[in-house]
Amino acid sequence: MLVTNLIRTKREGGTLTPEQWKFLIDGFVSGQVEESQMAAMAMAICIRGMTPEETAALTRCMLESGECLPRVGDRPRVDKHSTGGLGDKVSLILAPLLACFDVQVPMISGRGLGRTGGTLDKLEAITGFQVHLPDDRVESILRQVGAVIIGADEKIAPADRRLYALRDVTATVESVGLITASILSKKLAASLDALVMDVKVGSGAFMTHHQKAEELAHSLIAVGSAAGLPTRALLTDMDQPLGRAVGNAVEVNESVEVLGGQGPLRVRELTCRLAAEALVQVGLQPGVATAIEQLEQCLDDGRAMECFERMVAAQGGKWVGPLELSPRTQLTAPTDGWVRQVDCPRIADAVIAMGGGRTRAGQAIDHRVGVEVLVEIGDRVSKGDPLMAIYGEKPAEWLEQDLIGLSETPIEPRPVVLQSVEPALGMPRA
Repeated sequence: MLVTNLIRTKREGGTLTPEQWKFLIDGFVSGQVEESQMAAMAMAICIRGMTPEETAALTRCMLESGECLPRVGDRPRVDKHSTGGLGDKVSLILAPLLACFDVQVPMISGRGLGRTGGTLDKLEAITGFQVHLPDDRVESILRQVGAVIIGADEKIAPADRRLYALRDVTATVESVGLITASILSKKLAASLDALVMDVKVGSGAFMTHHQKAEELAHSLIAVGSAAGLPTRALLTDMDQPLGRAVGNAVEVNESVEVLGGQGPLRVRELTCRLAAEALVQVGLQPGVATAIEQLEQCLDDGRAMECFERMVAAQGGKWVGPLELSPRTQLTAPTDGWVRQVDCPRIADAVIAMGGGRTRAGQAIDHRVGVEVLVEIGDRVSKGDPLMAIYGEKPAEWLEQDLIGLSETPIEPRPVVLQSVEPALGMPRA
């Protein structure tokens, strides 16, 4: 087999066999397939798509490129994964929150991808926090704390680790097949008993259209279930940031507010809903509504925050209070009105431009920069009311643009959970 022939086949809309996918992925990990060749393949996949069988084969090859986390004890293992969205900091809250129940949460997370921030980048804003740990340390934390958030190292789906970074800088993030294989190769490596997927849809997500997001949700459910991992999915709103904070340190600070029983209600609502779905899947709660009540109590009585602090300490960090942010400036409403639109792409691009994200693989980021969007769609504002807070060197052009669109007539607020996706008969084209 020649790599150029495989690229050509996919570029022209053909399909690859499981043996060809294995040849490609094994070669990429060993260095025999060059990054430029894999970038060309990723672009061909992004344009031409993949069949369900190809997606399953790629997922399996990426999983088998590394090892799986060993089981520790007999408690159920659960996790959630988000497809990525502006201001999505749920993982920081959900992992310690779930650990308050009789489960383990071995969360394998990633760095920023495209316009969305990465869980690992956010946690590294905490001084000393380690996202790469030896296996025995991971096992110890799972026993003692119940939750650990780590990155996928060379032992866990190394093919995905390399491809993930490549996709970030080659505009090949949005492919349903690549997203499915990337997510599930890591989640299968975590030896889970249940997975809940948060599939974002809207201007601040990779999937901007409802139909495409639903297609991704069905792909994840089908491939995950076929691989022996029971998977549920929710479609959630990303036409505005989740919560106020967008950045790294600023999102950690907001996460801690929610862990302490405060913070934005939309963040709390979504976190509890996703966690409830996981607990119901493994039979620890009789229904979603009952589970949400129990989870909210853990936030309000301090148990979730205590578990977060224990997890941070176990991973080398120390929580001593809100993280330092860059100097603050503010945008105000130019007129009276109702919030009708939040320009998520331009806000995300601005945070990246201030140094809060990456434009090339391996680039260092400034954890202190970011923004807070102080209003939600449907809010009534008066002239002069604060709309956004900016933490960082004052951007030149985008501050003068209409990042928060106002309407003269009332606008209906948007629900955070749009749809619960049920498994489809068969697998859609990925």
